[in-house]
Amino acid sequence: MGKGKLAKFAEMAENPLVVECPFWQLQKEGFSLKGKWHEDFFGNDKPIVLELGCGRGEYTIGLARKYPQKNFIGVDIKGSRMWHGAKEALEDGLKNVAFLRTNIECIHELFAQNEVSEIWLTFSDPQMKKATKRLTSTYFLERYRKFLVDNGRIHVKTDSNFLATYTKCLIDRNGLPIDFIDFDIYAPDSFYWGHHLNVDRNTLCTIQTYYERMWLERGIPIKYLLFRLPHDKKLVEPDVEIPVDDYRSYGHEVRSTRTVSK
Repeated sequence: MGKGKLAKFAEMAENPLVVECPFWQLQKEGFSLKGKWHEDFFGNDKPIVLELGCGRGEYTIGLARKYPQKNFIGVDIKGSRMWHGAKEALEDGLKNVAFLRTNIECIHELFAQNEVSEIWLTFSDPQMKKATKRLTSTYFLERYRKFLVDNGRIHVKTDSNFLATYTKCLIDRNGLPIDFIDFDIYAPDSFYWGHHLNVDRNTLCTIQTYYERMWLERGIPIKYLLFRLPHDKKLVEPDVEIPVDDYRSYGHEVRSTRTVSK
């Protein structure tokens, strides 16, 4: 491991906005903040919103600035990326932000029933080869509703037509309540914006991650789905064949051979 990463990890360990819970620690010691995030970390009873796979934390911080009446927790396993957001939030004095470094597969072990009000999934890996790794699959939805409030909102913002189509098919197959769907949020003549006034287009389009800017520069439409997850519905996977994204490469972080313009 390089000295740069070691220095970042050392800073993360001292940053009061960062909570680290690797899988081995969870299995051995449990997690003391489960059910106590409001009381012991934030010191308030504001709704808690998660961003799963937060990367550098741009979206978590952007949302926290926009909505001070809510608490936001960015979750990711890659500490060297999360360091950027955690450092910025600390330097800016943001009080409604936390960063949780852990495996998303065990996210249901870190929050108590009804402790979370919303989830954001921003530019998640579509995991086109294996459904159980997709963050909108029934595998993960079953985990989410162990801590998400009944009919809690799940926001999905993605470049991937595969992930957006899969998620839409899953929503339809299970009859989940839909608040909003648009497969090109930046289209100026989009029909949907005039009929869904509860969605803040300014927030949706001005808070951008590195990946969002990259895909926009490559001419890839950005999709957004907002749906709710009831506690009482049995969930099943959609039986549908979906064309893969032709600009991605399996197993590679770089999803296209095209370069980003300067």
